[in-house]
Amino acid sequence: MPSINDEGYQVRPIGRVESPLVDPSAARAQGDEGAPEACLVLDPALRPAMRGLSPGDVVIVLTWLDRADRGVLEVHPRGDTSRPLQGVFNTRSPARPNPIGLHEVEIVEIEGTRIRVRNLEAINGTPVLDIKPVLGPVRER
Repeated sequence: MPSINDEGYQVRPIGRVESPLVDPSAARAQGDEGAPEACLVLDPALRPAMRGLSPGDVVIVLTWLDRADRGVLEVHPRGDTSRPLQGVFNTRSPARPNPIGLHEVEIVEIEGTRIRVRNLEAINGTPVLDIKPVLGPVRER
């Protein structure tokens, strides 16, 4: 089995989240649990990468949860101490060795490099790493 190397990887944010959520403790655990509308504000140089995105599309947004605790390896799911401890790889906890957020959102509006979305529970200023389409079933050709 190959060993994990420490040479690292370079990941650059493509933009930031603009959201009325500023306190991590006020953010919903999942976006479909009442998260407010928010905007993904992308680097203007990346405008061509947005081609084909449209209001109504459902996309996956990857974020870097920059205020998360990277030293946490076990949590009580949803912070509920009556539930048994679980390894963070078995939860959606933001606290984890590499705090990458995974958010399924709906595009509401696009203006330039601002994408207004529904169901994003990330807090204001969170770095956006990538946007990917939600794919349907793979069909043979």
